[in-house]
Amino acid sequence: MAQENSVTETDAPLAIVIFGVTGDLTHRKLIPAIYSLTVGGKLPKDFHIVGFARREWTDEAMREDFSTGIEESLHPDQPDALVLNKILQNSYYVQSTFEDPVGYAQLCDKLDALKVKNVLFYLATPPEVYPTIVENIRANGINHRKSGWTRIIVEKPYGRDLDSAIELDNTIHQVFEENQIYRIDHYLGKETVQNILVFRFANAIFEPLWNRRYVDHIQINVAETVGVGTRAGYYDTSGVIRDMFQNHLLQLVTLTAMEAPVNFNADAVRDEKVKVLKALRPIREMEAITHTFRAQYVSGVIEGVRVPGYKEEEGVPANSITETMLAVRLCVDNWRWAGVPFYVRSSKRMPKRKTEIIIRFRQAPLSLFNWVNLAGDAPNTLILNLQPNEGIRLEFGAKAPGPAREVSPVIMEFDYDETFGSDPPEAYQRLLLDSIQGDATLFTRQDEVRGQWAFTTDILKGWEANPVTNLPVYEAGTWGPPGLDEFIQKNGFSWR
Repeated sequence: MAQENSVTETDAPLAIVIFGVTGDLTHRKLIPAIYSLTVGGKLPKDFHIVGFARREWTDEAMREDFSTGIEESLHPDQPDALVLNKILQNSYYVQSTFEDPVGYAQLCDKLDALKVKNVLFYLATPPEVYPTIVENIRANGINHRKSGWTRIIVEKPYGRDLDSAIELDNTIHQVFEENQIYRIDHYLGKETVQNILVFRFANAIFEPLWNRRYVDHIQINVAETVGVGTRAGYYDTSGVIRDMFQNHLLQLVTLTAMEAPVNFNADAVRDEKVKVLKALRPIREMEAITHTFRAQYVSGVIEGVRVPGYKEEEGVPANSITETMLAVRLCVDNWRWAGVPFYVRSSKRMPKRKTEIIIRFRQAPLSLFNWVNLAGDAPNTLILNLQPNEGIRLEFGAKAPGPAREVSPVIMEFDYDETFGSDPPEAYQRLLLDSIQGDATLFTRQDEVRGQWAFTTDILKGWEANPVTNLPVYEAGTWGPPGLDEFIQKNGFSWR
């Protein structure tokens, strides 16, 4: 197996090899991120991009697609001509199927001709071809360099359940060591997600309150306005539980619930996240029905436009029971969080796009002098807005002006753009740079992935053992069916 080489020069010649380079991920995310890193002087002076895919492209065709992707990401601004030309001139295309060993031989020849020291492989392909690509990398001896390092970035989904994730892990570990494998979750690259730890552990105001004594419950909400689009084939076999819950939502749970790491490095941070996953109370058998809520969108209106229902999307079976909305009630059985429920949900075709973590603090034990409380039952709420309007807001009660004895809600707010003068950088910029620099803090470790899948697989098995023929439906452009409110209200809470 390949070993991580001791060479650490950040300016050593680098090749980024993108398998599946003709896909949407490269066009919209990877190439714009590489452009931004180049503008910021973050990449080695001598770096190259080698695209690998089966489409009948040439170097010129790929460069044209890169140029368009960069221009679209910057619109209405124009790219720096010198930077753009540097990227395009250093980009090369290898046309091949993922199974053909001839293509990998050509890739090997190209890397040798470029005299690169370090190689970063990026699997921007359908997950079913991951094992094929990895095995061909090994067969052609390009899983290590004589001098320098070799690393591989693996996109989600990392398996479909616990067994398939373990099988994929075993396959990749036959070729790469764990410290060469970077399992990417782009949510972890968001500045505001990283700010969760800074907010919690760098501020003495809130950390003492971040426990069962003061927190009533926690909500984590990921709302999307988009439908399944062209991904119906993938989505109908995955649903929210595999597409969002197993990875993004559980990662947000671990960051919200974890203890302070002894250091801000890869092992220390991920050690604490794994402890949270181990503390999650399993949801098995009938609890998979009572502790979750599923629904599916039908045709509705979003921003004045009528959009089709899920079963009307091309490629979706007419009898599909795949969820496009999922809410789950979680319990973290450790000393800090015992008795504090976590309600997490993710939905497509919502009225607004937003990702937020909501900390609801306990109500004061007595009403203040029997005054009218217009702030509601839980006036103290902390909201971490992760997207699109990144920031933090604190809601609390204050006396309303005038002689009336009323407590009204007021807000203190931090806005990322307003404070720092710019939007936070795209997640892929940070994650690409970290993988090049060998910092795995924001990537998921082997035991993390297995912990996430172990918990999720119990729910999947519970659903299979207690099948349903239909799901509740909600109109696109609404916040969900009545059953969603009933799901949280039966425990005495309400959605924000």
